[in-house]
Amino acid sequence: MSRSAWKPPFCHPNLFNKVSKVVRELLDRVGERNNSIIKTHSRRSTILPNFVGLWFNVYNGKKYIPVLIDSNMIGHKLGEFSPTRTFKGHSGDKKVIKK
Repeated sequence: MSRSAWKPPFCHPNLFNKVSKVVRELLDRVGERNNSIIKTHSRRSTILPNFVGLWFNVYNGKKYIPVLIDSNMIGHKLGEFSPTRTFKGHSGDKKVIKK
């Protein structure tokens, strides 16, 4: 079910504060590489335009998955890019080949 149109996109306040801090640091260090990674458990947070170009480690319940945010991801949730289940393949036919 989608969020109501009159509500703004949800972003956890602690995550938003972390992103604001990293963006301020990047503005202070113009010309240097961005090597800061933001760790978060908030899979339900919406990706906002000021997240573009930042690295996030999104927790999937077992480990942290690194995610680089680009402009195509705006409006999606962080959890969409860190899968929680691993697909091991369909169950195959168990026939034994006789020689």
